[in-house]
Amino acid sequence: MLNLGEYHNLIIDRDTPPGLFLKNEDGDEVLLPNKYKPETFEIGDDIRVFVYLDHDERPVATTLEPKVKLDEFATLVCADVSDYGAFLDWGLEKHLFVPFAEQAYKMEVGGSYLIFCYLDEESQRLVASSKVNHFVDNSILTVKEFDEVDLIVTNKTELGYNMIINDIHLGLLYHDEVFENYQTGDRLKGYIKKIRKDNKIDLTLSKFGYKSIEPNAQKVYDILKKNSGFLPYHDKSEPNQIYNTFKMSKKAFKKAIGSLYKDKQIEILKDKGIKLKS
Repeated sequence: MLNLGEYHNLIIDRDTPPGLFLKNEDGDEVLLPNKYKPETFEIGDDIRVFVYLDHDERPVATTLEPKVKLDEFATLVCADVSDYGAFLDWGLEKHLFVPFAEQAYKMEVGGSYLIFCYLDEESQRLVASSKVNHFVDNSILTVKEFDEVDLIVTNKTELGYNMIINDIHLGLLYHDEVFENYQTGDRLKGYIKKIRKDNKIDLTLSKFGYKSIEPNAQKVYDILKKNSGFLPYHDKSEPNQIYNTFKMSKKAFKKAIGSLYKDKQIEILKDKGIKLKS
């Protein structure tokens, strides 16, 4: 079976007027239209293609690379809106459909939206939904505390930012861990800070323990050298000021300067700043 929304490595079986017919080891076939035929090929060659439904709802192969595949999240631009829903540009000839019922907010042409691509069981079509929280699950966790994870920003709340973790789970990055404005769909690296009894996950953007102290200490040292050995930052500086200069939290900064002070690399000038030792 050739699953829709996925890449397949297929064999070129025969050349016909509409295009190349490709097949897998089980004998399942799909057409690669002439517009996507490679310039040179031989019958029996392997070819990697993406399979989806064409305008006539028939499975078709393409060598184009879509911006999202089956069971993935992506940020896509709305190309059109009809009486039935919205259509997103996902890099293929036929746009990706989003029914009105699957729109968290009414989509408009030109707008960018974080979506999840899935196979609708009733119609057997690839469709998208911007109700992305419906496609994450924390009932069985695949992460543990202190793990480094991939994050996607979903939305901003009173507490912080909701984040999709590794395309599977949902977590929260609290405002006191944030030093810049994120937009829905932004991707970043983070860490599992705490897993609560109800499997709710707290996130952080800072590394933990000794693994983060040395790199951050080196970072502060290097920035000091670039600024003639002095910077007007100390333990009473505002967190956003520290982040703007060092790209780290105030807690990580204090650990870093503590490490440098212990190694006798810097002087801490009370309420004035930090200075490299000569």
